[in-house]
Amino acid sequence: MNEGSGAAAVTVRVLSGPQAHAAVPGLTDVLLDCVAGGASVSFMSPLDRATAEGFWHNVALEVEQGDRILLAAEDGEGVLGTVQLVVGQPPNQPHRADLSKMLVHRRARRLGVGAALMRAAEDAARAAGKTLLVLDTASPDAERLYTRAGWVKVGVIPNYALWPEGGFCDTTYFYKAMG
Repeated sequence: MNEGSGAAAVTVRVLSGPQAHAAVPGLTDVLLDCVAGGASVSFMSPLDRATAEGFWHNVALEVEQGDRILLAAEDGEGVLGTVQLVVGQPPNQPHRADLSKMLVHRRARRLGVGAALMRAAEDAARAAGKTLLVLDTASPDAERLYTRAGWVKVGVIPNYALWPEGGFCDTTYFYKAMG
C-alpha cells in the first residue's frame, strides 16, 4: 500500500519474520522516539536501545511463530511507524486479534501515517480471518484516529499504567467488528 501526499511516498507493508529481524534498528528508533515523547506504550523512560532492540527481536520471533502480524510504515528515510496484530489468541477466541503498539515517529505525525497503518492492519486482520479487533490507548490523539476509523469506545480504566516518566495514566478500550 502506498500513501502519497506531496512528500516522499509512505509504504505500509506486512513484515515476515526475517524482514522483522532486519527492521529492528528502524523499529527501535521509532519506539525510542515514542517513549522519549511521553507515549505510554509499556516502557519507562529512559528506555535504552538494548532493551528496545530485545523487545523487537521478541516480536520478530512471534511473527515467525504466527502469533503476531507486524506492519511497518516506511519512507525514503526508513521506518516511521508500526503496528502489530496479536493473532495468537486462546482456543475460544480464534476470531479475535488485539491491535497493539501503534507507534508513529514524531517526525511523521499528523501526515496520515497512523491512518494508513490502521487501514493496513484492518486489511491484514481480515486476510487472517479475524472478525473482531480490540485495542487500548492512553493517547487522546490516538482516540480521535480510532474514532474516525470507525472503532467503538468501550470505556476508560483509571490508573491502568504509568507514563514513561512516572505517574498513573488511564487507558481507553476500543473494539471494531470487521464485518
